[in-house]
Amino acid sequence: MEDLKGKRALVTGAARGIGAGIAMTLAERGADVIITYERAVDRAAELVDAIRTKGRRAYAIQADSADAAAVKQSVDEASAQLGGLDILVNNAGVLFSNPLEKMDIDVIDKIIAVNIRSVVLASKAALSHLSEGGRIISIGSCLAERVAIPEVIVYSMSKSALLSFTRGLARELGPRNITVNLVHPGPTDTDMNPADGPTADFLRSQIALGRFGQVEDVAAAVAFLAGPGGRHITGTGLVVDGGINA
Repeated sequence: MEDLKGKRALVTGAARGIGAGIAMTLAERGADVIITYERAVDRAAELVDAIRTKGRRAYAIQADSADAAAVKQSVDEASAQLGGLDILVNNAGVLFSNPLEKMDIDVIDKIIAVNIRSVVLASKAALSHLSEGGRIISIGSCLAERVAIPEVIVYSMSKSALLSFTRGLARELGPRNITVNLVHPGPTDTDMNPADGPTADFLRSQIALGRFGQVEDVAAAVAFLAGPGGRHITGTGLVVDGGINA
């Protein structure tokens, strides 16, 4: 299925994990894809090569999502490389857990800068490049509306902020036929949260389906919202959490 054929996508923070899966799925659906990465240069290069074997254009841009100038520059550069943008996926994110009283201010600032500010700035930068009918899709969290585990207060707050941002921006961009949505993953088997990690058994016990999600599960939801099937969906969030919030 190539329902995204000819579309031009930027996926932030996509050298590995959920971001890499999203980038590959969009390419498999027909899109040309640019990714940003911070440090994982080798993995970014491998992903670009893999996408190109699908016959798609692909590039990687080094950009620290905590750096406001780098965020804007990466969006402008991606648009220049592809001749415009149709899809922006705000995937870059960080997770630090600690009791609030023990959390350093620099860690709090990092979470806010990457998980909130970079989403706002990348979306703002994309507005001059997105075509009519474009898509902005941000990666939230099942912890955005229900803080089911301790010591993730600031992370949960950062993902919750995307709810109001998404709803407000959907109102602003509706007249341009640009949709704005969230995808909320639950526990997903990645380097950040492996299915055999120290908290995995506890998390599985909280999930209705009793298993971790796979990267492909989240990527499929993003591809759906980016494609024709998502044309009348905006200002909302699609939860892909196996029922942890049921």
